[in-house]
Amino acid sequence: MVNMNRRQFLKVSGTSLAGSSMALLGAMPTTAMAEVRQFKLARMTETRNTCPYCSVACGVLLYGLGDGAKNAAASIVHIEGDPDHPVNRGTLCPKGAGLLDFVNSPNRLKQPEYRAPGSDRWEAISWDDAIDRVARLMKDDRDANFVTKTEDGKTVNRWLTTGMLAASASSNEVGYITHKVIRSLGVLPFDNQARV
Repeated sequence: MVNMNRRQFLKVSGTSLAGSSMALLGAMPTTAMAEVRQFKLARMTETRNTCPYCSVACGVLLYGLGDGAKNAAASIVHIEGDPDHPVNRGTLCPKGAGLLDFVNSPNRLKQPEYRAPGSDRWEAISWDDAIDRVARLMKDDRDANFVTKTEDGKTVNRWLTTGMLAASASSNEVGYITHKVIRSLGVLPFDNQARV
C-alpha cells in the first residue's frame, strides 16, 4: 500500500481523468492532414448594413450567395455583427441576431402596397408610383395648408398639417440633412424614432 496524502491523490486522479477523457474525445495525436479547410464564407458577397430594429443602429455584415448570373438566385445566407462598426463592435442583441429570419420571411414586403379608399385589399405598386403618390399628396397638402403670415402680420412660413418621423438607424449626418430638408419645406412637427 502506497502512503499518499490528499493533494497527491487529487493530482493523480485528476491527471488520469483528463487523459482518459482526451483519449475518448479523439484528442490522441494522429497524422496531420495536408489540406486547408476553406472558410465557409469565402465565396460569398459581403455587404455592410445597419440593423433596422431600434435606435442603436448596430452595424451588420450580410453574406449572400449568387453572383448576379442569369440562373443564380441571390440569397442572404448569413448575418453577423460588424466588428469594425463603432457602435456595436461585432455584437448583436437577440433581435439583431435573428435578422436572417426577418430577411428570409415569406411575410416580408418587398414592394410598396396601396389600399384604395373603401377597398378591403392591398395592391402592389411600383416604387416610382409610390414616390410620385407621396410627393403629390405632400404638394397638395402644402399648397392647401401653408401659412406665410400670422394674423398680426408676422412672417412664419410654416406647414403644420404634415409631420416627419426620421429613421432611427440613420447616422448623425443623415439626420442633419433630413432635418434641413424638412425644415426647408416649412414642416414644424419633426421627431426622430431614436427619441420615441
